[in-house]
Amino acid sequence: MNKGKLIIFSAPSGSGKSTIVQWLMKEHPELKLYFSISCTSRAPRGTEQNGVEYFFISPEEFRDRIAKNEFLEYEEVYHDRFYGTLKQQVENQRQQGQNVVFDVDVKGGVNIKKFYGNEALSLFIQPPSIEELRRRLEGRATDTPEAIRERLAKAEYELTFAPQFDHIIVNDDLEIAKQDTLRIVTDFLSQKE
Repeated sequence: MNKGKLIIFSAPSGSGKSTIVQWLMKEHPELKLYFSISCTSRAPRGTEQNGVEYFFISPEEFRDRIAKNEFLEYEEVYHDRFYGTLKQQVENQRQQGQNVVFDVDVKGGVNIKKFYGNEALSLFIQPPSIEELRRRLEGRATDTPEAIRERLAKAEYELTFAPQFDHIIVNDDLEIAKQDTLRIVTDFLSQKE
């Protein structure tokens, strides 16, 4: 069995990244794409199960694993609220022939790409403009004006990371962005090691 490959997706909030990734995974099972299963120190929500959506561990265990250098990338989002990707979990999935998809923030994306080099494909999904991003976030009607301002400020910062990715996909037209992503991912997966 061939070892799976790695595909990293990063984007500012509201760029359409999750929509594109979910479409790719649902409509193209032949690509054998599977999300990396991350670790978190938060409690499970609703019907979440350990080892399915996340591996749920205590903040103490998370810190212990950080000290042992077991993470590809991690972040402490709030005090004692960690999220991260375990190196061993990614390797387990690859050994099973799964092509592992990372849906991570820009710093995590850059770190995973540095770690794996040419074994990983990194894609940055970008809105056509900050103005368009503002329109999309306001259209969602899920955030307060203050939250939208914070997301836009963060997006401007995240856009500065785009040149560190293998490909930038400008999501101006969702159907075109989906097809561009499919073509790039298919080309990458068909390359021989």
